[in-house]
Amino acid sequence: MQVRELAVPGALEITPRQFGDDRGTFLELFKDAAFAEATGHRFDLVQVNCSVSQRGVLRGIHFADVPPGQAKYVTCVRGAVLDVAVDIRVGSPTFGQWDSVLLDTVDRRAIYLPEGLGHAFLALEDDSTVVYLCSTGYAPEREHEIHPLDPALAITWPNDIAALLSPKDEAAPTLAQAQLLGLLPDFAATNAYVSSRKGR
Repeated sequence: MQVRELAVPGALEITPRQFGDDRGTFLELFKDAAFAEATGHRFDLVQVNCSVSQRGVLRGIHFADVPPGQAKYVTCVRGAVLDVAVDIRVGSPTFGQWDSVLLDTVDRRAIYLPEGLGHAFLALEDDSTVVYLCSTGYAPEREHEIHPLDPALAITWPNDIAALLSPKDEAAPTLAQAQLLGLLPDFAATNAYVSSRKGR
């Protein structure tokens, strides 16, 4: 596997090695040893989610209270999505910055988002199927949203696709509003929590 850190510190792009022949293709979507080498800790798998989206569906920006937060290891097993990591950690040198990875069935990349980052993706094809490993289970009382079309974030979504948001995401606050509401994770506290998992 090739691992590359994104412009949002802590977020990783993982490109697996594929082995193909006349029967098809084999690859390792997730490998514990390689993940631990890249992050300094093992992935605490608690829940696996799968979402299927039509072209234009935009999900996110989602995040969870830290601690415990929710780390995600995300890949696309059918179709294609533009997956985005957003630094929403108050006090971070890269606060408000984002980076993206194309997840598809060609390169079969994955993206890792540690606790404290915002996550969103846009389906580029019909029936795009995203599978993501989660370090914690779904807990609605600690889940939050930021509007993915917030002009201040200026995420570069493809301009030839009309975004379709859920009512919940459509009503989400901007990054600035979420900060005023005290919803965003703190950079130092998040780093301390993530560091406490090193070596595990």
